[in-house]
Amino acid sequence: MVVIVALALGLALAIQAWIVKPYQIPSESMEPTLDVGQRVLVSRFIYDFKDPKAGDIVVFHPPAGADGDGPQQCGVRRGPREACREATPEESSQNFIKRIVAGPGDELSIKNGHPVVNGVEKTDEPYIEPCGGGNICNLPKTITIPPDHYFMMGDNRGASDDSRYWGPVPKEWLIGKTFATYWPPDRIGFF
Repeated sequence: MVVIVALALGLALAIQAWIVKPYQIPSESMEPTLDVGQRVLVSRFIYDFKDPKAGDIVVFHPPAGADGDGPQQCGVRRGPREACREATPEESSQNFIKRIVAGPGDELSIKNGHPVVNGVEKTDEPYIEPCGGGNICNLPKTITIPPDHYFMMGDNRGASDDSRYWGPVPKEWLIGKTFATYWPPDRIGFF
């Protein structure tokens, strides 16, 4: 009996470590796509076989300075009306969930809360909550996303602490891609 329990526990831990891990949504930054308390499943291995892309909802470690342990920090001095172009070099131990809006080498600015990637404004975003104005909604100065980095934004554009404040995230800090919701029952589905 002890062997069976140990094997089951070992299998459960291995699945969470390498295959699929559950997460609970902690804040309103991804509303209306994901509500506070909603639970999702994240594929931990998918990015071993393919590159992340714009539109993916990912769980990741943010840079130190983004995790609420102090003031939000950009890794370099931000210019006026410019998104943070470089994160601090230290990785936080916390987990965030956001949507990738730009990848390595992309030129990015923000207009009315929408990413403008390589000169094209992404206005076909029916899943977002509009930005609502304010300085963070319009960042017209273009930045370039560094190699192997991804720029993250929450779907609740006016209430999301994201890469606009603390910069693009290195690929190695990505935990995995969200592929399904499993709680509450009325929100069960796949992305």
